[in-house]
Amino acid sequence: MAGQVVGIQPKVLRWARDRAGYSVEDIANQLKRDPAEVRAWETGDAAPTYAQLEKLAYDLYKRPLALFFLPEPPQEADVKQEFRTLPNAEMDQLLPNTRYLLRLGQAFQLSLKELTEGINPSEHKIFKDIKLTDAAQIPSVAQRVREYLEIPMDTQSDWGSTDEALKAWRNAVETAGVFVFKQSFKQKTISGFCLIDAEFPIIVINNSTTKTRQIFTLFHELSHLLVGVNSISKVDDAYIDELPSQEKRIEQICNALAAEILVPSKDFLNQVEQFQILDDNAIQALANRYRVSREVILRLSLKSGDISQAEYTARISQWASKNGASSRSSAGGSYYATQATYLGDNYLQLVFSKYYQGKIDIDQVAEHLGIKAKNVADLEAQFSGRGSAA
Repeated sequence: MAGQVVGIQPKVLRWARDRAGYSVEDIANQLKRDPAEVRAWETGDAAPTYAQLEKLAYDLYKRPLALFFLPEPPQEADVKQEFRTLPNAEMDQLLPNTRYLLRLGQAFQLSLKELTEGINPSEHKIFKDIKLTDAAQIPSVAQRVREYLEIPMDTQSDWGSTDEALKAWRNAVETAGVFVFKQSFKQKTISGFCLIDAEFPIIVINNSTTKTRQIFTLFHELSHLLVGVNSISKVDDAYIDELPSQEKRIEQICNALAAEILVPSKDFLNQVEQFQILDDNAIQALANRYRVSREVILRLSLKSGDISQAEYTARISQWASKNGASSRSSAGGSYYATQATYLGDNYLQLVFSKYYQGKIDIDQVAEHLGIKAKNVADLEAQFSGRGSAA
């Protein structure tokens, strides 16, 4: 066929499609072509046009165009090998957007190493100073984490909103050496993920979830970094029961540590004693004190014996039916406000400081920020003219 691109490697086309999580039929539908034609590209019996290759590379596979001319696919760790905190069936259901965001997280780690010559700029690094290896350590490790982040209970209880709480917690975690990014996941069931690294572990949070969920996700993923295990977590944690025993134990430990950090047991028990009955109003008051969801408070109440399993199940079911259209968070009213929130103050400051020092040019700034060069000035103006991002 006229216009076919010469030199494309069929095995790389197959590899890129598989890594992105698409079937041949998916690609055919996206390109409005017959599946047989796509299969012919992947066997070498035909080749896409340049316009089709651009669509594949930039819109669907999220890969550089030059990749498809390499003699062999690049070496990348398999998702199932890198992330063992989801059952295999759940891993197979990861959407292409989620797989892309995992690669984007890895790209952020590479950018951080490039921008800092491989040395984390934080004076104190929580992932090096605090480790978690056993469930029995949870109370002491949680206390150490709070002390490390320098946020006492009095400060936490004075926050006026979950938005303020999320900003404060995110800043504290980043000050402790862990960069925190946000994205709007198309796969709404995913709450976030973390990627371990000797110098630049990162956390990526689904900005489409509620602020209380984002706060819990932040500390669930931080817990994974302290354990030293990559994680992809879901909003509904029922999947944990399907995991092998070792992975199940890790998830349970991370959930417990996140809850203990956000709601210290001693303070919680003292607060519960002030209520004659743990009705919905009492639970909401406790949730407001710690800036967590009612579900977290209810789970802790079940654990402490203040409510029964039947009460727990009934309340969860009741809330679920009432909150079918739960409110979602919003990053802001513009593309630039959204990007500033997603990238975060600390990362933006790092990138722009290198630019101001003349160490990187505007094209490199755009590459590190994941935007087009023509948009850099407007994002810079948004960053320099606003307060701290959530």
